[in-house]
Amino acid sequence: MCARIVSPCVGLCSTTLGDAICRGCQRTDTEINEWMALSAHQRHERMAQLDALRERVAGQFLRVIDEACLEAQLRRYRIRFRPEQPPLSRAVELLRVGRERIRELPRYGLEPRERAVGLSAVELHAQLSHLLLEAASERRPAAARS
Repeated sequence: MCARIVSPCVGLCSTTLGDAICRGCQRTDTEINEWMALSAHQRHERMAQLDALRERVAGQFLRVIDEACLEAQLRRYRIRFRPEQPPLSRAVELLRVGRERIRELPRYGLEPRERAVGLSAVELHAQLSHLLLEAASERRPAAARS
């Protein structure tokens, strides 16, 4: 029996539309193409790097005030997450899927930091997405960015 291949894919692969960095999972097109060839250890390390990227970016805008509430909302809306996935990385997924419905962040276990006060969930998601893509693109080799 084969083990399940864990992936950060969220089912929104913008590389199929020509993006060099996926807007859904922040992997490069090369990483996506090579994912199945990576060892389980390499995939685990790469996912930890993606989670750290999301935590760093989301942490500029959000603070998790209730992890259980956040997880309950993820389950309520059937948003996939991994058990080891840090809460701020999970929050990025919540905003991606629920940004149109979220009105009060504390009801989702989140609190805006000063930089996000007054932003709607849609605006917050847009800023997070932009900064995540910027940060992910910095990882690409210089020749690939040209």
